[in-house]
Amino acid sequence: MNIIIFIVLMTVTCWLRLCLYHFKFAGSFSLSKRNKIKKMLISEVNALGFEEFIKIFGNVVEMCPLVAAAVWSNLPFQDLESLQNSIETFVDQLPLAGKAGILRCHPDLAGRLAAADQLTDESKLEQKAAGLDDLTPSEKFQMDSLNTRYKDKFGFPFVICARENKKDAILKGLAQRLNNDKDQEIHTGVAEVKKICWLRLTSIVSTKSSL
Repeated sequence: MNIIIFIVLMTVTCWLRLCLYHFKFAGSFSLSKRNKIKKMLISEVNALGFEEFIKIFGNVVEMCPLVAAAVWSNLPFQDLESLQNSIETFVDQLPLAGKAGILRCHPDLAGRLAAADQLTDESKLEQKAAGLDDLTPSEKFQMDSLNTRYKDKFGFPFVICARENKKDAILKGLAQRLNNDKDQEIHTGVAEVKKICWLRLTSIVSTKSSL
């Protein structure tokens, strides 16, 4: 798909409709279920139809099934790395506003959705792995305060690969990144999205399979 045409046609309505489409499948192929079944081979990925592909990969970029919808057109993939590269290329070609939109689809760390047990399965496991479900009252106050300052300054939530960081490093990184400008944070946030995406992909597809 021509990226210029795509950017022109991409609207807020499109984003919302695709997010609602993702919710239709929420939980139907959750991370907890993936961990109990054999990982897919890349040949099996390449055999997926459009709806099945979105059902399985619609949340590798948090709450952005639009990304999966776009990269499905690039089938077949040689291996898992080529699938990741296709996702990264799509994201990299988005304008800054589109990249910021991807960041806005992420939940606050240890925020309202976590407290209400409304995180996606992936986010829930990732935040738990970082220890964000076990904050002291002081840490929770600090996290909430920094999250609010960050969103007020940049207009999107702080994104970091929680599976590669523990709560102390996350709090430190959040405080440090408040000193960046918006363009820097979009760039940094998208880099973290790619790390998250890769780890989610490796929970679904074998890294050893190739055509």
